[in-house]
Amino acid sequence: MAVLPKHVLDTLFFAARTHNAWQPKPVTDETLHELYEIMRWAPTSANCSPLRIVFVRSQAARDRLLPCVSAGNAEKTRTAPVTAILAFDRAFHDSLPKLFPHADARSWFAGNDTLIADTAFRNSSMQIGYFIIAARAVGLDCGPMSGFDQAAVDAAFLAGTNWKSNILCNLGYGDASVLHPRLPRLSFADACQIA
Repeated sequence: MAVLPKHVLDTLFFAARTHNAWQPKPVTDETLHELYEIMRWAPTSANCSPLRIVFVRSQAARDRLLPCVSAGNAEKTRTAPVTAILAFDRAFHDSLPKLFPHADARSWFAGNDTLIADTAFRNSSMQIGYFIIAARAVGLDCGPMSGFDQAAVDAAFLAGTNWKSNILCNLGYGDASVLHPRLPRLSFADACQIA
């Protein structure tokens, strides 16, 4: 039996939907800060926390982003109040003396580019799931997307950093009037085994 009340589970999972159309309502700085403050406390391996975020909100930034997204994602991105570029930091291990001070965790990664890449991608992907749940918890709707030119996004927004884009996520207040019927999900029997 779930510990959280049903209305909370509805907000986070059961009634939450992926949105492609948006109400013309802005997302405030305070809401973005609150989203991050919730998301940052969720676990990652060795507390490595590699997720980095660029919130694209200004018209100038949106104009740079739109040529980078696939045709099918252009209109929903053009009209979204915010698009988050959810990236991972390939130098995340430099923060481990602060984030994981009880061991020399930085030395586990230094010079091991394969381990760095695998850990950064895996843990930032996990953090993206937390990000979506936190966004829903602060009242935002989400439209995560993988249809974009990663190299173009990285060149336009992440040049000169150790950050590499993983996924994009539109944020705002969705227009539920244009939602399609909810799609099915796999059953426990189809997706799980107990060994």
